[in-house]
Amino acid sequence: MSFAHPIVLIALAIPILLIVFQWITRTRALPLPFDHQKMADRRWLGVLLNSVNTLPYLILATLILIAAGPRAFERPKSERELTNILFCLDVSGSMVAKFGAGDRYDAAMGSLNEFLDYRDGDAFSLMVFGGDNLRWVPLTTDVSAFRNAPAFLHPSKLPPWFNGGTFIGKALKQGQKELLASESGDRMIILLSDGASFDLSNGNDVKIARELAENNIAVYAIHIGGGAPPAEVSVVASITGGETFAAGDPDALKAVFQRIDEMAQASLVRLTPDPVDNFEPYVITALSLAGVYLLTLFGLRYTPW
Repeated sequence: MSFAHPIVLIALAIPILLIVFQWITRTRALPLPFDHQKMADRRWLGVLLNSVNTLPYLILATLILIAAGPRAFERPKSERELTNILFCLDVSGSMVAKFGAGDRYDAAMGSLNEFLDYRDGDAFSLMVFGGDNLRWVPLTTDVSAFRNAPAFLHPSKLPPWFNGGTFIGKALKQGQKELLASESGDRMIILLSDGASFDLSNGNDVKIARELAENNIAVYAIHIGGGAPPAEVSVVASITGGETFAAGDPDALKAVFQRIDEMAQASLVRLTPDPVDNFEPYVITALSLAGVYLLTLFGLRYTPW
C-alpha cells in the first residue's frame, strides 16, 4: 500500500482528535422529573450513541485517504527475455554443392528462415562469410530482410575474392562485435558451414572460444554436408556452452534447427509491478459509512429531551 501524496496523510490527525474528543467528553446531564422512580443503567446506549457520532469523523478520514491518492501494485508479470541470435552463414564456393533438391546454400537459407518462425520475439542478425565477411542484416526483430536475402547472397553471385576460402575464426570475431552492441538479452551465434577453417588452428579455436564465453555468447555449429564437423569448430561450440551438429541432408538440417530451438529456450524475466490508482475500496468504504450514518439519523442520535 502506498500513496501518491503522502503529505496529505498528516490531515488524519484531525478526525483522530475528533474521535478521541467524542469518547472522552461527557455530555451535560439533564434532570428529568421522574420522582421516586429507579432508572435502569443504559451505559450501552451511550456507547452506541458515541459510535454513531464517530461515523462522520470516519467518513472524513476516508476522504483524506482518497485525497492522498491510494495506490496498489499490479500483479507481478513475466516477460519472455529477448535472445539476440546471429546467423553466421558460409557462402564460400563449396556451398553450391548439390544438397537434396538444391544446393547447400539453398538448404541452409530455407532452414534458417523456418527457424525464424520458431523464435517469434527474438532479435536476429545475418552475417555471410567466405574469404571475408559481410553483415547483411543488423540485429532486428523485423525478419522481412531475411526472407529477401537468398536471391542476393548466393555464392554464384558473389565476387571470387569474397567467396574464396572459409575464414570461420574471422567471422566469429566480427559476430562477437555485432552481438556485444546489444544492450540486453541472451546472445547466440548459429554457425552454418560445410568446411574447415585454417584460422582456427594453432590454438586460435580455444582463444576465440574463451573470448566468446567471457561475453556469454554461445555458439551452435551446423556442419552441412558429409563427414564429421571440424574438430576446431567443435572445440569452440563446447567451450561456449553450445553444441555441434552434422546435417547430411535437408531433412536433417531442419531437425537440427528444431533441436537448437529446444536447447536454447528463451528465459522469462519477472517484471517489477507498476503502481496503479486504487480508489475503489476507499470510495466504497466512504459511501457505506455515509449510508449507515444517514440511517442512524432516523433514531440513533443524542437528544437532551
